[in-house]
Amino acid sequence: MRLALLAAALAAAGAAEAAAIDLSLVDASGKPLPDAVALLEPVGAKAAVTPVADVEIAQAKRRFHPRVTVVTVGSKISFPNFDAVRHHVYSFSAIKTFELKLYAGVPAEPVLFDKPGVAVLGCNIHDTMAAWVVVSDTPWYARSADTGKARIDNVPAGSYQLHLWHPGLAPGVEPPPVALTVGSADIERSAQIAVSAQP
Repeated sequence: MRLALLAAALAAAGAAEAAAIDLSLVDASGKPLPDAVALLEPVGAKAAVTPVADVEIAQAKRRFHPRVTVVTVGSKISFPNFDAVRHHVYSFSAIKTFELKLYAGVPAEPVLFDKPGVAVLGCNIHDTMAAWVVVSDTPWYARSADTGKARIDNVPAGSYQLHLWHPGLAPGVEPPPVALTVGSADIERSAQIAVSAQP
């Protein structure tokens, strides 16, 4: 299977103003692509990030909600269980390994995500349950809605690399970044990236 991410980024900014980057993300057939993540990393420097507060990934009807969550490094996530059955939430991903063994209700402590990257979540009791946490080390990020639209606000003037990710991508496969420059004039940039995805 092939998956195409079409990112159309539009920004308008003066030299000292912040810009908005609007993204339209579609699959290989041109349909809107929900749950795609866009990370905008400045070239040559790291930007400070603030942990996101009050983040939850709930379990209801034997599914994780939301399916994809984006947070910044240092954020804590709680995992309330609203099902009548107990769940055993875990991740064995390189950026975060943890287990919340069989429980109901809300675990006493949220889980700290302190490294950038992608963590895959599962339930040891219900194999069909899966979710993803994308941990960003940049403050400029967005997740696409059901319409495939996403927006990154307040981007200062400068040069950036736009990184795209989606849970349908094969593990370890990352589309090449797209160079964007936010500057004194309006910019319009679009790029189509075809990558292998899991069948």
